Amino acid sequence: MPLTSDDLLARLRQLGVPYELHEHPPVLTVDAMMSVCGEIPGAHTKNLFLRDGKKTYFLVTLRHDAQVDLKRFRSVLGARGGLSFASPEALLERLGVESGAVSPLAALNAGPQTVEIFIQDLLLHERVINVHPLASTRTLGIAPGNLLTALRADRHVPKSFALSDYEEAEALTS
Repeated sequence: MPLTSDDLLARLRQLGVPYELHEHPPVLTVDAMMSVCGEIPGAHTKNLFLRDGKKTYFLVTLRHDAQVDLKRFRSVLGARGGLSFASPEALLERLGVESGAVSPLAALNAGPQTVEIFIQDLLLHERVINVHPLASTRTLGIAPGNLLTALRADRHVPKSFALSDYEEAEALTS
């Protein structure tokens, strides 16, 4: 049974991971999030749950305003075959959340090494990043190092990437 948002918060407290919780109306898109949560201090994020042609799943966290072309972005992730958004069913089955509640913390509902986690390098240099704690009605402000601690405690190994890697891949294919 997947963790609920309250279960996740309890786990973070158990790990001694500090966070700041913000409650708000449901937000299902980045635009809606920014209109409701834009005043919350810290870097805002968007999250993509993707799969490649070999059914490898990728959970990608980027700055809220980052733009990527999936066709060219696959080389950054090491995806094989085409790269596309995973289905809502796969999102619920693999990460235990619905669209709008995706965040790197959703990986805590996945078995280790069943989903590859990627976090944009710029986010790792922020003082606080804002992610959903498994619910689109909450935003969690957390230090990047503490986010990594929570993921690693559950045997997940997030990888960082730079959008410059993507831009270099784009230049090679142009």
